[in-house]
Amino acid sequence: MTSDTRLAFAHPEERSLASAGAAPRDRISLRDHVVEADIGAFQQERGHKQRLRFNVVVEVRPHPAPLEDDVDRILSYDRITEAIAAELAEERLNLLETLAEKVAERVLAEPQAMRVFVRVEKLDRGPGALGVEIVRSRAEAPVQAVDSEGAMQALHPLVIHLDNAAIAAPDLPQRLDAWQARGLPLILTVGLPDFPRPVTGHKPTQRRIDLLAIEQNAWTLAARDDRCVVVATRTEIDWAMKHGQTIVWAPSKLVLDAVDGPHSRAPEALALWLAELTAAEALVVHGDVTVPAGSRVRLEYA
Repeated sequence: MTSDTRLAFAHPEERSLASAGAAPRDRISLRDHVVEADIGAFQQERGHKQRLRFNVVVEVRPHPAPLEDDVDRILSYDRITEAIAAELAEERLNLLETLAEKVAERVLAEPQAMRVFVRVEKLDRGPGALGVEIVRSRAEAPVQAVDSEGAMQALHPLVIHLDNAAIAAPDLPQRLDAWQARGLPLILTVGLPDFPRPVTGHKPTQRRIDLLAIEQNAWTLAARDDRCVVVATRTEIDWAMKHGQTIVWAPSKLVLDAVDGPHSRAPEALALWLAELTAAEALVVHGDVTVPAGSRVRLEYA
């Protein structure tokens, strides 16, 4: 059995570990939690309770202060079982997919929760278990701005990840026009430049070198169009979004200062992390890239 196939059927905790980055989060898990529920799209399932088995893993943000053995300072296991019970009591559902989504959404409403793996299986529909598994990440609160009528309005940017061919494309100004016409704040991210960069063989220093190389590429993009403004901090990003600027992200400071930063050094993973951080409307990607799965941010391919 290949590694990918084995992981497909592994416990969500192993899936979480396999997809972790250089700075893994703490995890709590709920294993083999069995409840009965009336669920299913087929007529023969209606009015009959069947057993559901839940396996849930939650990656949590480390608590900034000592725990002092205080249950109120952690994400309790009870919050997971309560999320399951609450969603089953809310309404009758047809799909396990819907139930898993609702449980994940409720768990991610907890301040400490950053990513959740939810596996739900029906145990009474055949000789084996039939189920679904999803992965969902926290989306941060959107930036608020005052609209023309004086009301607060949430800003959900369009994050666009450009490959080097798109940066050098002659029609880049026309592409910017089209993206701006969508009426959303615009954040452009880039990958590594084509020119060689130092290789240290040391992960922490290589990470900084790669981030600086991405920033060089960001300035290259900014030189292509006067509308582009290179920004580095969350404060600068928020201000630029509120004032309608076309943002080019220089990632070093925000990534290196993050308490719970991106799990991968790949530029497209950094773009997805920024999209989640800014509660983006969508992430648009160029080129042949693989974006990590399980995000709430909608993905578009240019």
